[in-house]
Amino acid sequence: MPEYLVFFLMIAVFAVMAMGCKLPIGISLVISAVAGALLGGQGVPVRHLIEGSFGYFDTILIIVTAMIFMRVLQVSGILDTITSLLLRTFYKRKFSLLMTVMVIIMFPGMITGSSTVAVLSTGTLIAPVLIKLGLPKVKTAALIAMGAILGMIAPPVNILVMIMGGGVDMPYVGLTIPLLIIVIPLAIVISLWLGYRDIHIIDQARMQEILPESLEKKVGLRLYLPLLIVFVLMLTQSLSLPPIPDIGIPAIFLVGSLAGMFSGRRFNFFTATQEALQAAMPILCILAGVGMFIQIMTLTGGRGWTVLSFLSLPPALLYVGIATSMPLFGAVSAYGSASILGVPFILAMINKNAIITSSALSAIAGLGDLMPPTALAGIFAAQVVGEKNYFKVLRYCMIPAFFELVMGIGVLLLSPLIEKLL
Repeated sequence: MPEYLVFFLMIAVFAVMAMGCKLPIGISLVISAVAGALLGGQGVPVRHLIEGSFGYFDTILIIVTAMIFMRVLQVSGILDTITSLLLRTFYKRKFSLLMTVMVIIMFPGMITGSSTVAVLSTGTLIAPVLIKLGLPKVKTAALIAMGAILGMIAPPVNILVMIMGGGVDMPYVGLTIPLLIIVIPLAIVISLWLGYRDIHIIDQARMQEILPESLEKKVGLRLYLPLLIVFVLMLTQSLSLPPIPDIGIPAIFLVGSLAGMFSGRRFNFFTATQEALQAAMPILCILAGVGMFIQIMTLTGGRGWTVLSFLSLPPALLYVGIATSMPLFGAVSAYGSASILGVPFILAMINKNAIITSSALSAIAGLGDLMPPTALAGIFAAQVVGEKNYFKVLRYCMIPAFFELVMGIGVLLLSPLIEKLL
């Protein structure tokens, strides 16, 4: 059977499992991988399936430890305190308030590389505040969804770039400035677009009533020790200072999590770890499934066919293909889009700087979290504000998503100029 036919049948099997049978995305990817191996005449290649499931093991470790760190920040009261402090400081002006809200929403995504985590952590904290400030609940959900996606592509942890980098042997270094060039303008424009007209300023007394509890007076500066430790260790790692060993991002998050046990409220670390792993499991299953899917694509020749097909496209059609296929394939998984399509697109633009290219492609792939039927960011954001019809949320996300798509394509087109400026 031709390799392209095997590839399309794998996609078809996945669509039937995920959309027709309503199976979890990770399980659907595993079933489609096994089906692809059978259709390709490879039987059930257990070795390849296991090897594929470990393809993103480094990324999985980062997500697990980052989720534990975020859970520690939540249960210890650190996240509530930071949210309260920032809103109390910047609530007097609309612009400052919206920028503060956007940073708060983005923060978990910046740490974990997952938009879902951002929506379900700081999104739940900030949603009641925004609604009481006058922002309609549907717009609140849209702002949370878009902020979560921007957090997912922002530094220091961008899982989408890590996945693409693993496919082209590109180390995860030098990405901070290119990602910030994309994220900062989008964060400003999107927050103003969705919130500036409706949100209104309230007096200090009313603001105090709707803010989460702050532990700053009870604990003092010791409360911020976990964040300080993680920041310093990541900074020393990026600067590659000789006396300080590179312990890796998972170890950094683990050290920060342990420090959180002595910083805020007392909590059971074992229970917090279990809760974090339970929340992370759907994401980890997707990554394992994507790894299997890619491994079988490679085994049956589908990946090679995909790469050659994109390499043969003329430049104009290449950019059209990027703008349409990566967000649409994100309906399967943004991570899958980064791996299956991102790697061929980087190879197709091999004459450009791979760091800038992968940064721009991650912004485009991130839009997959708004694509039905999965639409993880949109669905969870709708649940956070109590909106049953998540398509109402997606309607308000359309123009901000277009801004992000234009920014991603623009950075790709201007990649040589940006490289010279950097």
